[in-house]
Order: sequence, then structure tokens, then C-alpha cells
Amino acid sequence: MAVGDSLQLAPRDPDPEADYEWTISEAPLASEASVGDEAVEAFVPDVPGRYTATLRTPSDRFDLTIRVFPSDRRPTGEGSGAGRSGMSGMSGYSGQSGSARPFQSGGVSGSGSGSGALGESSGEGSGRPRIRLDAAIEGSEAVITATPTPNPASTQDADDLDVEFMLDDRDGVTEGDVTIDDRELRIPLDVIGEQVRVHAVAIGDSYSVADSVTVDRLTNDDELVTDGGVAATGNFAVHRPNDPPEWGKSVTLYEIYVRGYAADDDEADNTFEALENRLDYMEELGVDCLWLTPVLQHDGAPHGYNITDFFSIADDLGDREAYESFVDAAHERGMSVLFDLVMNHSARDHPYFQDAYQNPDSEYYDWYEWQDNGEPGTYFGWEYIANFDFSNLEVREHLLEAVGMWADVADGFRCDMAWAVPESFWKEMRDRLKSKDPEFLLLDETIPYIADFHEGMFDIHFDTTLYFTLRQVGNGHQPAESILDAVEGRKRSAFPDHAAFMLYMENHDETRYVVECGDAATKAAAGALFTLPGIPMLYGGQELGQRGRRDHLAWDHAREEIRDHYDDLIQLKENHPALGENGDLVRLDYEANDADNVVAFGREGDDTEYVVLLNFGEGTETVGIDKTVDATNLVTGDSIAAEDGLTVENVAVVEVDE
Repeated sequence: MAVGDSLQLAPRDPDPEADYEWTISEAPLASEASVGDEAVEAFVPDVPGRYTATLRTPSDRFDLTIRVFPSDRRPTGEGSGAGRSGMSGMSGYSGQSGSARPFQSGGVSGSGSGSGALGESSGEGSGRPRIRLDAAIEGSEAVITATPTPNPASTQDADDLDVEFMLDDRDGVTEGDVTIDDRELRIPLDVIGEQVRVHAVAIGDSYSVADSVTVDRLTNDDELVTDGGVAATGNFAVHRPNDPPEWGKSVTLYEIYVRGYAADDDEADNTFEALENRLDYMEELGVDCLWLTPVLQHDGAPHGYNITDFFSIADDLGDREAYESFVDAAHERGMSVLFDLVMNHSARDHPYFQDAYQNPDSEYYDWYEWQDNGEPGTYFGWEYIANFDFSNLEVREHLLEAVGMWADVADGFRCDMAWAVPESFWKEMRDRLKSKDPEFLLLDETIPYIADFHEGMFDIHFDTTLYFTLRQVGNGHQPAESILDAVEGRKRSAFPDHAAFMLYMENHDETRYVVECGDAATKAAAGALFTLPGIPMLYGGQELGQRGRRDHLAWDHAREEIRDHYDDLIQLKENHPALGENGDLVRLDYEANDADNVVAFGREGDDTEYVVLLNFGEGTETVGIDKTVDATNLVTGDSIAAEDGLTVENVAVVEVDE
């Protein structure tokens, strides 16, 4: 973190009835920073350096090392997320939830260029760098290697960047146990207990999102999933905990608005049975990861995000048995299910809020944020929800119990309003879930996206920048080539290269793309979802040409040409993996008469290279490229060869000849 930022200090897995106390037990000499006497506190450092926050519990004490950089090193710009997490400042924030950005670690510094332990600015370069950590077992040591990368906008070289390693306080390995040589940290295996976690940042004009690696000591009972980013050597295994699960990077996501998707099924006993009856359709469509909008008890609003009971399935949808039957049936078809997790707020119809409202004597009054006028904290004037106060240990315990319950019957969580929940909560939640199932997937809704949310919180992120850009292109406000700027903006925003993104052009909160931008742009935008790096997501009905945002799906009025287009694109992704998350995006020189509506780019895999052409305008365009290609459009199977180049109506993908 940086001087002046706020870090939420919170005990993990606490007993709400117990006493907890935070103190700043170590600090730079010039610091006067302190914390109060509550179990959850906001810490604001006043000078750069290393601090130790100590938590005293009824039976033990724990240290948290906090690395603080000068305020002029604070990450800024798109994707930085400074001060955004867990604050309802839109309508009277109570000041208690706070933004958290901890390094849970003890510190060891190593320098790539020798510019000082605090990373004082050299005045050169621009933008936030990135870093990757890798680990290997070499003889009697675990070797952790850091690879820093400058920001694309920077004038610095990688050699100009500093690297600072941090040892996790929880593991008992200290600075005196390790050795550092430039960008390499070595740990003797005999000092490792059950586990050691190593974190690091790259330091340039500002500091990077931290990356982490873990070295685990194996027992005879350990079972390893060697295709999930885990490598075993002898009695130790190393893995990169911030890498998304491999299965999540290869899926086609499909959002189901649960109260509208199968509303035409008059024979099903409940909504989940009706949805289960549609699974054969989804399987035939080719989607393989289903995101259900909220399924818990709610206040009657059909979207379901105003929850009145975090432990019960909504009566209007069915019961838990019916929900689990749907999940089991999806699994039988090779589909995974994402549960829509709402943690920031409850409905104002929630019985706890009803008891607390205008009643300071209520046992639930401190569960919520309150404005000076007696109304609850909320966002954007939303009048049916009330924000939880995450400084209350009972709130955290209540919500984490719900997390544990629903994680048992889902393959991942889509986390609603992730930007509005303290990072300390997300980090505790992730650690709990990943310790039980490393393959459990966490997808954040954060608008705009925040690069720091990839460190110890979420696996996959809404690509809100690409979403907005696709709308701008479809409306004629930006040239088609700007979609490449949007994708490249992930690195400019300091997301590490291993971060993954969900690509979408509409969802239950947005006007249907076809309504706003028309047929031609819709087909090109759909092509972008399936040919740019990322995980494509369709909102149920998108493939039918549905025009209503949350209406019951008009199955009887499905547009065959739209459905055929999506069939072709889903099959394209299945047949050519280099077009997905793991292929490289390459800029190409190209010529077209309607340059604003047309873009051409390359995708490269290990042994294949493709050219993608997208035309957001009406009619057909001829595009000239400086590549020798097989002119067969892999989307349709037709030849698109022309005298002056390649023709594209909306989407064309051709393979480059060697």
C-alpha cells in the first residue's frame, strides 16, 4: 500500500463474542500512525517503510507485516482501484468498511537495479509495472524467480525495475532463513514447515500488483492435481495460487436470468425443473458454464439481488432439492454452475434490517452502515437495499457461513458488486474456498475493473473496458480498432499476464446489444467475443436475437440467422483453441475503405496463426492484409478471396499459410 491509503485490519474466522485488539507494534521512526481498539480497524500509514500490525486474541497473537511505499508511488489511472473497495461513498458512507490492500507477509527486499529498499522514484518511465513469480525445487532448496515487466507505456526496461520479495507471516520462514541474489530467492527445504508462501512486487514509478507462489511439504496422504498448475518434486509441490483454474479459462459462459429463461414451461413443478428441462438445449448450443442470477430468498424484485435470507432457496423458484437436482443434471452434461453471490447488502425487507431500522437498541443495528439522517448506507440512490457494515464480526461470520454452505453446491461464485466489499473479506473467503477446492472459480463484477483484485481475491474479471468499447464501436462513436486498445489496456492497467477476463456485450443490467447497435454490429461484436483473448459470455436469449433485457424469452420468435451465427462462433472456438484465452493477440497492418467499421488482427498459438476480420458496418467490406493465408473463412466454410484482399460481411477467420 501507499502512504495515506487505508487498510482494513480484520481477524480471520473470529468469535464475535471474544475480545480482539490491534496494535502497531513496529513502525518507521518518523511514524505516528496508530489504530483504535476495535476488532476491525482502519490503518492509515503516514510515512513509507515497514510496519507490523499485531493482533491479540484471547489465546494467541499474530503479526501482519505491511509494506508502505511513498505516496508518489501510489498506483493511479484505470485499473488502480485506489480507495474503491468496500466504501459506499455514493450516499453517506459510514466510514467503517474501508479499503483493504494488505501484503500478508514478512519482508525481504531484493533489488534488480539497486535503487534502494524503498523504491524511490528515478523520475523515469511511466505506468505501473507487472510481475510473475515461479518456483522450482533444486536440490535442497526451493528457488523462487521473479520476472518483472515494465508497463507498456513505460520508457524503462525490465532491468530498470526493482523487485521486493515478501515472506508470508503465517508460515514461520524469516528473512534470516533465505538468501536473495538479484531476482531470485532461495529457501532451504529444511526450514519449510507445512507450507511457505512468497509474495513479490515489481517497483518502477509505482509498485505492481503482487504475485505469489506456494511451496507445500507433501505427506503420504496428499493428492495432487498435476494439470492444475501444481508441480511436484520429491516431497514438495509448488504452485501459483493466483493462476485461474484451467477449466475456467476454456469455457463458454452462459448467463441465465432465472425468472425469465424458462417461464414458458407450464408443465414443470418449479423454476429449477423448468431450467433443467432446458439443459439439453444449452448442451446442444455448446455452452458449458452456467451463471444463474441469484436464487436465494428475496424481497419480490424479479432480479433476486435484494436478499432476505442468505441460507434459503427462494420459494418462487423451488427448494434446495430442486436446485441441487439442476446442478447435478448440469454436471451430468459436463457443465459447471456459477452461483451469484451477493455479499455487500441485504434487502431492506430482511428481518434483521427491519428490526434495526430506526432502532439503535436492536441487536442488528450495528450490522448495517447508517447515514447521519438515519437512513442506511447504499449506492446510487438504491432504495431497496442496505449495506452491511463489515467492521462487525457477526456480519462477517454470517456471510462466511453462507459462503461455505453454497460453495458445496456450486463450481464457483460470480461475486456481485465486488468493488463494494472490503478486500479483507474477499481474501479470507478465497483462502477458505481454495483450501478446500483449489479449482473453485471466483469471478468478480467490478466496474471499472481493478487490477489489485487479481492478487489473492479473484480468478476471472468482467472485462468492463471491452464491454464499453464494443458499445462505442457499435454506436459509431469509436473506430473498430479501438477494441484492440481495450484488450491491450489490461496490461496498461497493470493486470498481470496470468489474469483472465470474461468478455461480454450484454447482461441482465444492460440494453440488448442488438437493440442499441443493430444487426450488423451485433454479429461483429459477437465475433469479437469469440476471437479476442478471454472467456466469452452469452446472456441467455442473446443467441435468439432477444430484444427485451429481462423479459421472458421469446422462444417462438427466435431469429434463426442469429442462432446460426452463434452456433458457428461457438464451434469456431471449440475447433481453434488459439483463438481463446491462451493465444497471443497481434496487431496487423490492413487497409479497408470503411476503416472505422473494420478491424483486422492476428491470433497466434503454439503452431498456428490466424487472421481475424470484423466488420461492424452494413454490407460487405474488402480488407487488404500483408499475409499469405488460406482464404477459407473458418466461421462459415466459404472462400472469402477477392482481387484486392479478403471479403468480410461481419466475422471472418482465416489461417495463415506457413
